[in-house]
Amino acid sequence: MSENTLTRLAATIAARKGADPESSWTAKLLAKGPEKCAEKFGEEAVEAIVEAVRGDRARLTSEAADVLYHLLVMLTARDITLDDVLAELDRREGQSGIAEKASRG
Repeated sequence: MSENTLTRLAATIAARKGADPESSWTAKLLAKGPEKCAEKFGEEAVEAIVEAVRGDRARLTSEAADVLYHLLVMLTARDITLDDVLAELDRREGQSGIAEKASRG
């Protein structure tokens, strides 16, 4: 998966915001509100954790794709873009994880 794939997916999700919920699963999720989007992301994250523990590479790969999709849906529900997240990662680049965590207080 490349950055272009994530960028395209994020753009597709953003385009579905406000679309007819009967025409799109993404629009249906977004219409249910940010809380439901967060709940669905959490469910998918737990499923990915289970597969990571089990060690099933194919299932974990599939669940990881679900996690990325639902993360982008959740972010879109709160008007946070993939570019916002990438900018935050760029800001952290080159900084020790320990130092970065300490800077958050």
